[in-house]
Amino acid sequence: MPENPDDQQTETTEPGFRFPKAMHLRKRGDFDSVFAQKHSQADRVLVIYGMANGLNVSRLGLVVSKKVGKANRRNRWKRLIREVFRLEQSTLAIPIDLVIIPRQGVKPDFQTIRRSFIKLARKLVLS
Repeated sequence: MPENPDDQQTETTEPGFRFPKAMHLRKRGDFDSVFAQKHSQADRVLVIYGMANGLNVSRLGLVVSKKVGKANRRNRWKRLIREVFRLEQSTLAIPIDLVIIPRQGVKPDFQTIRRSFIKLARKLVLS
């Protein structure tokens, strides 16, 4: 057993990998602003809306409808999308507000979501 509890830290506790509340879109006005910009990218897995936010961090908002499935599937989607965002936020070129909507009929899978997110976010930043 380690002598110091701080020795048990993993890479997820490093400052660059946290996902604090400041990185969440929470207010309706924030979501409306992102949707009003009409900048989006989509594939068979995700639809991503985005806009530059003028802050020093990227923020994430989720819209997961009941059409995606029952509560357990919707929660799984949210957990996986948040984890992908948490891991990939440092690769975004500029601070951006993102609203992500999963497509219905797709089974939530971490690697599929990650590939889709990377591809779509890159396209969104470049457009």
